[in-house]
Amino acid sequence: MKLRKVGDAGITIMRNTDLSIIIVDDLQFSRIVVKTALKKAGYGGVRLADSATQAFAMLDEQPADVVLADWMMPEMDGLELTDRIRQRDEELGTYTAIILFTANEGIDLLVQAFEHGVDDYLRKPPNPHELAARVNAAARIAIMQNDLLETSRQLEETIRNLEAVAMIDPLTGAGNRRFLDLQLRSHLLQASSRNEGVCLAVLEIDQLKHIREHNGLDVANEILIGLQRRLRRSVRPMDAIIKLDGDRFAVLMHFTNMDSFKHNSVLRLREGINQRPFKTSDQDINLSVSIGVAYYRGDEEIVSAKEIIKLSTSKLDEAIELGDNSIVY
Repeated sequence: MKLRKVGDAGITIMRNTDLSIIIVDDLQFSRIVVKTALKKAGYGGVRLADSATQAFAMLDEQPADVVLADWMMPEMDGLELTDRIRQRDEELGTYTAIILFTANEGIDLLVQAFEHGVDDYLRKPPNPHELAARVNAAARIAIMQNDLLETSRQLEETIRNLEAVAMIDPLTGAGNRRFLDLQLRSHLLQASSRNEGVCLAVLEIDQLKHIREHNGLDVANEILIGLQRRLRRSVRPMDAIIKLDGDRFAVLMHFTNMDSFKHNSVLRLREGINQRPFKTSDQDINLSVSIGVAYYRGDEEIVSAKEIIKLSTSKLDEAIELGDNSIVY
C-alpha cells in the first residue's frame, strides 16, 4: 500500500486506489460481482483468484492489504486459507486483513472464524455499500498492524545494535540477563517515584527438553527463535523481550498507571504462543507454555530487580508443577 505521512502527528493517509485487494472465489460470477462493487466505490487495485493456490501465487508477486474469500471452496475453504495466510504473515513479519463471505447462519460458526484469525465477515450476496465500508475498515486494521510491526522491527534493530555492549542473546536477538537487570532497575525506580507499575512474566516451553532430545538441537533452536517472534507480536512495542539462562524467556512490561495491569496482558502472551503449531525444518509442533508473573505497584515499598526476578521465577516453578499451560501470579 502506498502511504504518506502528513504533519508532525504522522497521520497515515489512505486512498482507495492505493489498496491492494485479492478476491478469492471459485465462482466467476461471484468474483465479478464483488470486483464491480469495489470498482464503483473507487477501489482500483483488485485482483481475482479462482482458488487458494492462485491467491498465494498473487501474494508472492505482490502483498495484499485485504483478502476477501468465500468460506466454502473446493480446494481449500476460507478457514484453511486464513490459517495459511496467518502462517505466511508470521514468517514474513506482515499482516493481511481477511474478510470471509458466508451464507452460513449461527454464532458458533462466526466464533470459529474469528478464532482462526478472520478479521470480518459478510453475508452473501454482499450489499455494495456495506462491502466498501467493511473493506475500508479491514484495510485500516492492516495498516495499523503493519505500522506496529514496523515499529517492532525498528526496536529490534535498536536492540541488535546493543550487541556491542553484550546485552543481546545471539540466538534469538532478545535481550539477555544483563539487559534485564539494567532495564528492570530503571523501571522499578521510575514506578516507585511516580506510582506506576512493573510486570515481569517469566515463561518456559514445557516440551522443549523432550524436543531437543528427540528432534535435535537445531529444531529446538528454531522453536526458541520462533517463540521470540511470537512474543514480540503479542506485546506492545515498548515492552522488552529477554532470553534468560536455559530455555526461559522474560517479558518486561511497564504501566504508567499502577492499576492498568490486567491478567489479559499475560493471557495474550499464552494465546500468541499457542495460536498455531510451530513450523520447523523437521515438522510442525504443538507446544504449551508455563508462565510465572510478578507485579510491582509503585505505592508499595520498592523491591530490587533481584527480588522481583526471584519471585517471578518461583511462580514459574509453581506453574510448571501444575502443567497444562498454567499461569501463576
